[in-house]
Amino acid sequence: MDKRKLMLLLGALVVAIGTALAARSMLGSGTTPQATAAQAAQGPKVMVAQRALPAGTIITADSLSFQAWPQEMVKDAYFIEGEADMTKLLGTVVRFPVTAGQPVTQGALVRPGDRGFLAAALGAGMRAVTITVSARTGVAGFVFPGDHVDLMLTQTVNPTDGDGGTPLNTAETVLRNLRVLATDQSTDQEVVEGKTVVKTFSTVTLEVTPRIAEKIAVADKIGTLTLSLRSLADNQAELDRAVASGQIKVPAGASKDEEERMLSAAMSRPLDSGSTFVTGGDVSRFQRKGMPRAASSGDAAKQFANAMGSMVKAVSGAAGLPVQTGPVVRVTRGKTTTLEQAGR
Repeated sequence: MDKRKLMLLLGALVVAIGTALAARSMLGSGTTPQATAAQAAQGPKVMVAQRALPAGTIITADSLSFQAWPQEMVKDAYFIEGEADMTKLLGTVVRFPVTAGQPVTQGALVRPGDRGFLAAALGAGMRAVTITVSARTGVAGFVFPGDHVDLMLTQTVNPTDGDGGTPLNTAETVLRNLRVLATDQSTDQEVVEGKTVVKTFSTVTLEVTPRIAEKIAVADKIGTLTLSLRSLADNQAELDRAVASGQIKVPAGASKDEEERMLSAAMSRPLDSGSTFVTGGDVSRFQRKGMPRAASSGDAAKQFANAMGSMVKAVSGAAGLPVQTGPVVRVTRGKTTTLEQAGR
């Protein structure tokens, strides 16, 4: 390459670099006023929903946040940052559905102690039932309103008559994914210096279907009920499996809000199927693993035959007659009837 072409190439490179730097400077100076103008157009920060909040949702710390909102669109019913205390809204219940990103109005929340608070917390067609727990059966107080729990039933089944064995100890998960409405008479969480206070409680109020309410009433009479706290990730994992298997079908053409409401309802639905259990034999080799096998019809027939043979022997012995062993037949000669051993 000659010297002239090299000089032209270097000159073109310098011009290209200068043009790029100039364009960058112009773009930077042009966006700064626009950003400043956009910030100036925004008004105060208002409280909005971080996710879709169906009716009956109990407000927790991750349900709400403050977001900048245009001044001309701010209404008196909104919660304004600096004027509203978010900690005082924990434990309130959403009266009607709020979509993600939508401002939460003061009329959309029902506070604990207000008339109809618990009824507002219940979903359509749901019921509220209360069970008694202790520090051991209530996860040591680490259950708060809005959490989801499983319900385990522990019982001791006595052996059947004549079995002579040890009782059968068993525990089974009878109900799953039950939403906690209240602990004792409290429907909110006490927060001190940004930390949730853990308290033990003696009763827990759960949201269930009418059918599950009946099952809980019976289970409470059978044995001891124990709470098992569910992970937040469990609901999403089960929801993904249900959608993949076709158990939950989102209709074609459904909007994003409708889809979110449908999936949210499916995630919070209590379940009374797919229960699991363990017995004493699964824990210790010295415990019973199962109940004895029920007697079959053949066993019952043998027991009946043995009982009849014993009765015949007793009657014959009392009458001074020879005791017959084995099968016998009744032989009548004139007016005399005797028992003869078959085969003679």
